[in-house]
Amino acid sequence: MLNHKTLVIAAALLAGGAALHAQEINFGIIATDTASTQRERWEPFFRDMEKKTGLTVKSFYAPDYAGVIEAMRFNKIQVAWFGNKSAMEAVDRANGEVFAQVMYADGTFGYKGLLITHKESPFKSLDDVFKNSKTINFGIGDPNSTSGFLVPTFYVFAQNKVDYRSAFKTLRNASHGANIQAVLARQLDVATNNTEEIDKLKASKPELASQLRVIWESPLIASDPFVWRKDLNPAVKAKLASFVVNYAKTDDQEKAILKNIYNYGGFRASNNDQLIPTRQLELYKERSKVENDAGLDAGAKTKALTEIDAKLAALKL
Repeated sequence: MLNHKTLVIAAALLAGGAALHAQEINFGIIATDTASTQRERWEPFFRDMEKKTGLTVKSFYAPDYAGVIEAMRFNKIQVAWFGNKSAMEAVDRANGEVFAQVMYADGTFGYKGLLITHKESPFKSLDDVFKNSKTINFGIGDPNSTSGFLVPTFYVFAQNKVDYRSAFKTLRNASHGANIQAVLARQLDVATNNTEEIDKLKASKPELASQLRVIWESPLIASDPFVWRKDLNPAVKAKLASFVVNYAKTDDQEKAILKNIYNYGGFRASNNDQLIPTRQLELYKERSKVENDAGLDAGAKTKALTEIDAKLAALKL
């Protein structure tokens, strides 16, 4: 039987272990490119995070967006860099909360979704794509990608009453980086992408970027959020928030690290309101789908549209 002294020592050891564990975080990075490429971009930032906060930071690179969302849901990661669509999923399904937003080096807080093709392809406009869709091998983004999936499925397809799932000769989902490579290799005729990736390519490999043609660009999309789990230790939250919003304010080395990620220039504090435009976009897309569903009877259609409109109205409050 354990005596009182032994129990006290055991309790102290457990408390110390818990305190140590509380000073560790796992930080997730969505799969906009290969894990090796993302690791090269983000690891210097995490090493600075460790030095400035005293936290132990372990990085997590999943093969798709869903892997990072699920990792947060099961508390395998506590913090993550997401796009707005995947951040919305993390907030709704994984106890997530937006706490910061990235800023580009030019001081702006937005980017654009794109459709790209090879510069020697015959496709020079969206109209060309629609007219020749059955001859086109099309690449779309990860289903949880904002610029690679949500934005083009609404602005390009839903608003033009085109079902992207059946419109093309072939359709495949892949990361932004994989779609660029496939277009360059002419394995895909047209693919979704974004200005972050193309600007990165222009800076690192201008000879490859010059082989691409942009045939459509979206309205401005809010730049990416950082999300933490709501139940993360408050002391750890305070350290992270302070580090992030003050990072690269004056230090040239820190500025170089962010520029190498995606031409980032810093961060500002943010919250879940950042996701309202993304929620509206999802609802508008759903509304368009219901409106064009010929198999839905009038009563069911009216009911569904009324419910969607109520959700849209609530977001505008």
